[in-house]
Amino acid sequence: MDATIDTQQNGIAVVAFTGRLDFLSAASARGRLADTVAQGSRRLVVDLGETTFIDSSGLGALIGGLKAARKAGGDLRIARPTEQARAVLALTSLDRVFRFYPSVTEALADYDA
Repeated sequence: MDATIDTQQNGIAVVAFTGRLDFLSAASARGRLADTVAQGSRRLVVDLGETTFIDSSGLGALIGGLKAARKAGGDLRIARPTEQARAVLALTSLDRVFRFYPSVTEALADYDA
């Protein structure tokens, strides 16, 4: 799993995960999200468009990021979830916890709304 972080002018950080978000990469993903919040970006958009697979450990990383963001007074939104990610989130009822957006642009715009 690779991750890129792009901090926008309004302080929102877009975190794009590429590859597998699974047991092997979940700790790193959780750390990247927590570090991003600790560095002042309490509003996150996680781009899953290039995430090829996500398992329960990956979901745990996303939940950890959500908790960190909310504890700091922000939120975490998911952009471009793949079909596999949507299925896993639906099976675990986390689709009721996270907000999904078809694009990063729409997720960013909703923060400004």
